[in-house]
Amino acid sequence: MTKTEARRPEPVIDRTDKGGSLGALMLLALGLVAATAAFALMRKEQAEPYILGLLGVLAVVGVFSLFAMAIGLLRFISKTHRNPLAESFMNSLDDGVLLADHNGRIIYANQSYAELTGARGPADVRTVERVFSSDPDAADAIFRLSQAVRSGRYATEEVRLPNAVGEVASGARWYRISVRPLDQDAAVGVESGITIWQVSDITRDRTEQENSFQELQRVINFLDHAPCGFFSSDSTGKLVYLNATLADWLGYDLTQFISGELSLKDIVRGEGAALVEALLGSEGEVKTESFDIDLVTRNGTGLPVRLVHRVPFGADGLAGDSRTLVINRSAGNDDEEALRAAEVRFSRFFNNTPVAIASIDKNGLVERTNGPFMRLFEQGEGLGKDVKLTEFVVETDRVALQSGLEEAALGKSEIAPLDVSLKGNGDPRSATFYVSAVQDSQAGEDAAVIYVLETTQQRALEAQFAQSQKMQAIGQLAGGVAHDFNNVLTAIIGFSDLLLASHRPTDPAFQDIMNIKQNANRAAGLVRQLLAFSRRQTLRPQELALADVLADVSILLDRLLGEKIELKLVHGRELWPVMADVNQLEQVIVNLAVNARDAMEGGGEVSIRTLNVEEAVSKTYENTRGMPPGEYVLIEVADNGHGMSQDVMDKIFEPFFSTKDVGKGTGLGLSTVYGIVKQTGGYVFCTSEVGVGTTFRIFLPRHISTEKEEVVEVKPEQEVTEADLTGSATILLVEDEEAVRAFAARALGGRGYEVYEAGSGTEALEVMEETGGAIDLVVSDVVMPEMDGPSLLIELRKTRPDLKIIFISGYAEDAFEKNLPAEESFTFLPKPFTLKQLATTVKETLEAKTQERA
Repeated sequence: MTKTEARRPEPVIDRTDKGGSLGALMLLALGLVAATAAFALMRKEQAEPYILGLLGVLAVVGVFSLFAMAIGLLRFISKTHRNPLAESFMNSLDDGVLLADHNGRIIYANQSYAELTGARGPADVRTVERVFSSDPDAADAIFRLSQAVRSGRYATEEVRLPNAVGEVASGARWYRISVRPLDQDAAVGVESGITIWQVSDITRDRTEQENSFQELQRVINFLDHAPCGFFSSDSTGKLVYLNATLADWLGYDLTQFISGELSLKDIVRGEGAALVEALLGSEGEVKTESFDIDLVTRNGTGLPVRLVHRVPFGADGLAGDSRTLVINRSAGNDDEEALRAAEVRFSRFFNNTPVAIASIDKNGLVERTNGPFMRLFEQGEGLGKDVKLTEFVVETDRVALQSGLEEAALGKSEIAPLDVSLKGNGDPRSATFYVSAVQDSQAGEDAAVIYVLETTQQRALEAQFAQSQKMQAIGQLAGGVAHDFNNVLTAIIGFSDLLLASHRPTDPAFQDIMNIKQNANRAAGLVRQLLAFSRRQTLRPQELALADVLADVSILLDRLLGEKIELKLVHGRELWPVMADVNQLEQVIVNLAVNARDAMEGGGEVSIRTLNVEEAVSKTYENTRGMPPGEYVLIEVADNGHGMSQDVMDKIFEPFFSTKDVGKGTGLGLSTVYGIVKQTGGYVFCTSEVGVGTTFRIFLPRHISTEKEEVVEVKPEQEVTEADLTGSATILLVEDEEAVRAFAARALGGRGYEVYEAGSGTEALEVMEETGGAIDLVVSDVVMPEMDGPSLLIELRKTRPDLKIIFISGYAEDAFEKNLPAEESFTFLPKPFTLKQLATTVKETLEAKTQERA
């Protein structure tokens, strides 16, 4: 007889409706009437004790009834309504169901509950807490369920007991116990506080799960310890599975392997990963390929293997997770392995060489390739079968490559290397092709072997080096010319000052002399630009905050750009400080903004953006090759003008190159920008597209503040407030340019100084000996024959360590300062200078000497 057939249709306990009996009530009423009649027939004296006794009994019954009603043991009206369909459903369940009130009293329990808890009759039925809490394995779960009952919420627990409830040695059992409050809205007429307990025996389900898990563990164990390695990789090359055998070969701890942390590039040596990842297929296809490559172990050693790589392809030809078998080829175990040793070694060399290699048939189609070849051409049209090699180069180079392949097909042995440009969607790339004919090829076999070396970086470095050499040569020429011009301009400006001093403004020649001086000053401005390009101008660097500099210069830019052009400033957050000459940096911004204005005749927008740039700059911005990674502050000046072609961009930084009409530009604007940025230690790059616009990017090194010595600066002429520029000191003037020396000697002599002249450093030493060292100040040129200015200073310091010296030069102060001792102090006056600047500098230097003595 089955369990279902043996089950009684009635519940074991059902206290949901406990109404009274009408017959008992009628008998009680008849008894009271009969007692009343009997008492009426008796005499009063006889009936009185019985009446009092009956009244006492009724009073006691009444009192107990009141207490019973108060504690709920007595009900006059039933609060439930029986539902035969619901009762039949509850009694037919395989799960045990028990209803209890808020005091834990059992209201209802079905037959399945009695059977699951081992109850033989209604008297043996116990609550769930009493049945399970006695077992220590279930105590914690029952406690949590009891807590859920008290808080009126739903809860489920699974417990495992060593034996079935009520049995001693029946074997382990699993039970699922759930509890939930009865929904009062759904159970009309049922008293509140009812809790439903449900108990299920889930031993069979758990046993099946444990068996399945054990079977799965056996399968995994077989795969993990198979004599061959196995791994699975996804479409991105990430390893999603690795068996124990392969992990042991590679030296990895399988217990620490996390899916997706390793990739093919981590375990495949050289370019073999590209060879494996290049497997292509169509939708729904499953492709299998074999590769003889080297894996790399965790300690860096190589492991020769053969991969049997199987990949399914889903929608749109996307690769799924691979199933890859790994056969260890490190040692042959039989004769067949020995026969294949040469092939394995060749495959290893073929796939691990840094040179891209491919075999080509007589029709120019690509046959076998190695990993580096796949990597080199992965940006092309897509490498695979039935693809001609000529498809990977630009059209202009295809004829030369096709000619080389045809010569190889004819068996020609000497084929010149071919320098070609590769086809691609990114930056231009180039390579050198070496075509080698296969002399013993037969019909249908390979006709040539192609060796390819990428030369993209080499060509870029060659072009950069050539450009650097050209700019350096032009800079040296410009610097030399500027130095000589500065000497000439110094004489012109100086003698003009001497003439102006002897002429009144009302004299007819006064205006002519002023015109000479003004044009000389204009020429001096051009010379300064040449010096800026050659990086030989005098800079006064200081720590700058770019946001403040641009805020000041933006007022000037608004006037320069005009109403048709909108100026937009965008500052980065917390910009780093830079070290630069504020006046020269402003000139750089103005020059770039004016060029942008001239490129937008019909109006447009000029945007100036600043931001901090950290490591790997060359990978973030275009055309920044040659700039080392580091921390920079970027100044970006962009316009939406007509743009420039590549030919123009190659020459924009050269002096006197200009695309403007004659008379509208000197061609020194961008060359000045280039020189100032380079002399500051920064980098300047340009990107442009015809019809779109141009962007200049200036990268200035981040400056970290350190303590520095005070630098003596020469005030501009217009800021000098000294009224008395005369003196009585003895000055030694050393200058190889006779015109400059004559002007300076007259200028200083006219101010009351006693001047000794020398045309070289050697003559200056002789003058010092003749005067017995009675020289208060030396004014010396820097670049002179026989002995230059720094060498002269070193010699003078041997006998006069406190002697003051002023250096005058057409070059920058940095050009000779490195040749002097680090602690040496001097004053610098750049050429060309005016008579007033010379007199002021001499006066201030002598006064500083007097203050030191005091």
